[in-house]
Amino acid sequence: MGHFLDDLLAYPNRTLRAYPGKLLMGPTGDRLFADCLDKKPGFCGNIDFIHKVNIDMLFETVCSLQPDYTTAETIWYPSQLKLSYEDRLVSLSEVKMIVSNDIAFCVQHWTNKGEQPLTISLRVRPDKCTVEQLGSRFYFETPEPRHDYRVSAAVGWNQEGNDVEVPAGGSVCILAAAAVGNAETESREDVCARLERFFENGLKPDEYAAQAEKEYTGFFDTLPRFQSSDPLLDKTWWYRWYILRNATAKPDFGYLKHTTVYEGRAHKTKKTEALKVDGWEFSRLISLSGPLHMTDYRWCPDKEMLHDIVKGYFDTMDEDGICRSAFVNHRGGPFANFMVWAVYRMFLVDGDVEFVREMLPQLKKCVDGNIKVYGSDNDLLQIEVKHQRTGKEFQPSYWYFSDFPENGKDKSKITPLKRMDTSVYLYLNIQGLARMMSAAGDSQAEEYFEKARTLADQINEKTWDAQTAFYYDLNAQTDEKAMVKNIVGIYPYWAEIAPGDEQHLEGLEKLFDPQYFNTGAVFSTVAKDCVAYAPHGGWMGIMRGRDSCVWDGPSWPYTNGIALEAVGRQSKLHGHRYDRQFAEFLHKYSLEHYRHHDFTKPYLVEQYHAETDEDLSDEPDYNHSYYLDLIVEFVAGVDVQQDQVVIDPLDIGLRSFCLDHLIIRGKCFAVELTEEGVFSVKVDKNTVFEGKGLQRVVVPL
Repeated sequence: MGHFLDDLLAYPNRTLRAYPGKLLMGPTGDRLFADCLDKKPGFCGNIDFIHKVNIDMLFETVCSLQPDYTTAETIWYPSQLKLSYEDRLVSLSEVKMIVSNDIAFCVQHWTNKGEQPLTISLRVRPDKCTVEQLGSRFYFETPEPRHDYRVSAAVGWNQEGNDVEVPAGGSVCILAAAAVGNAETESREDVCARLERFFENGLKPDEYAAQAEKEYTGFFDTLPRFQSSDPLLDKTWWYRWYILRNATAKPDFGYLKHTTVYEGRAHKTKKTEALKVDGWEFSRLISLSGPLHMTDYRWCPDKEMLHDIVKGYFDTMDEDGICRSAFVNHRGGPFANFMVWAVYRMFLVDGDVEFVREMLPQLKKCVDGNIKVYGSDNDLLQIEVKHQRTGKEFQPSYWYFSDFPENGKDKSKITPLKRMDTSVYLYLNIQGLARMMSAAGDSQAEEYFEKARTLADQINEKTWDAQTAFYYDLNAQTDEKAMVKNIVGIYPYWAEIAPGDEQHLEGLEKLFDPQYFNTGAVFSTVAKDCVAYAPHGGWMGIMRGRDSCVWDGPSWPYTNGIALEAVGRQSKLHGHRYDRQFAEFLHKYSLEHYRHHDFTKPYLVEQYHAETDEDLSDEPDYNHSYYLDLIVEFVAGVDVQQDQVVIDPLDIGLRSFCLDHLIIRGKCFAVELTEEGVFSVKVDKNTVFEGKGLQRVVVPL
């Protein structure tokens, strides 16, 4: 291998836990991707386009000896999947790749070790599709629309006819490819022409693979680089960039005309029947996770791509200003989110006031809409009737006033709440909007600053309980506190609206207490003293489905990132008081990125056992949280403000680290601590500070 990313993240025999033997695939096209592949030559398995489609085959190459590929070895890389097989009669080495223009191809080297000729054949026979053949080329379309589109594919290889004979002792190198398209927007001629252009490159088969690898990994060469004395942090840094890249798509159809970041490529769906999809899929725009994506993605220097993502996100707003999830053919349900705040933080990095001015009408509509639709008559706190809208299903506070009934699905037992998470999201969104309005010269900015101050006061006055030192959800009708310590009770510290006195800090410190949220993993989603606490999920010891979404105990990366940011922010505000705890739990959070905490197996999923950290679900490379921003803002200490960059790293025990190629307002920043203890900050390669040990440095913008 050539590129450091492939070498770093290589994972032999990477398969789905829930479907043993189903191979995972690293690269994706703008629209084409493989959920998982069968262990055989070619592209067979569960292949998708834009959303979940479940095509069982693009093509396969069949050996006349009919080898049993069960013992084949595979290696997963971000840019490709390698398969190798050998027995006494035949050997095969294969590279499978997908490139950005939605072409899946493989390069295969076959050697006949026997004494008789063998035949390799190209076969295109996707289930339920009618295949047309002309010479060594094939064309097919899926018969019925899914999400209002049908998938088309043109397939061929670099051989004459559909069979090639390999003499005894001989070898052959095969290049086979499928160009895949949207039959609603691309004609048969368009897709076939794209395939022919691929073969007309004039490259040798292995050169196709080298070119595709260079194209794919080129994205990572543009990114900020982090390296430290802790290999766990270093590897997780690049794995998280891979997750973002893997989840980024360009559907260019229907409601998803812009660049879209999915919540992941895996699916909680059946994979046993072609063109049939039952279950939940993450390969769509899900408004809940959009701001988490942007929190990390803001450090990508491709400003145009980030702006396109933002435009696509707010295109999903309904007439009330509520951002909804979306497939290409319809808008789904709304999820609570802090996307306006995430856009503001992106703006701090790129400084593009004109883009802010362009987006302000939609950002205002979003904030105003959430106040109107989910607001209360007597305050700005946000009311939630459906626990699913917050993305934190079965958080116990909804059942506090009905004494935690055994039947958690009985809707009559659910109490509408003024929720802590959505109220803090609204505060951050108002604050971010006001700051962007101020930067753009909007005269209404002060009106929104006042709303933010009012909401912060209401959160502190109404939801804080001095006796137990924690923030609670409220009964939406009576304002009575639901005395359940949910992980979202930490959110006021994240938003920096909690007072800094010792009593309030006691609430944050429950994160570190084994009696509450420090249950073994990082962190439990409800405190251990709750009657409904269940480290493995489920409800009151009764209800639990496989891979179910239950927030009454399990550790979720979604909130681990937010909680760690809260710890980091409060540590900086209080003289680095929590640096040690930040280091401890960042380490634990990093380990969640690896299957069974095995550093050689990157495999982030949705949720984990609150005590053992066992993975409770199976969505590899799940894009439902943030991590990169924690490294930038707290490990390297880079905090971008309106007119300055404040660099103030937490001391997490690193002997050395270097974060460079960090682009802020068009300037290239580098922050470094050497093994000798020299701390330096550079801007455009010019040293602006150098001293002994970690220090606070202010760089004007």
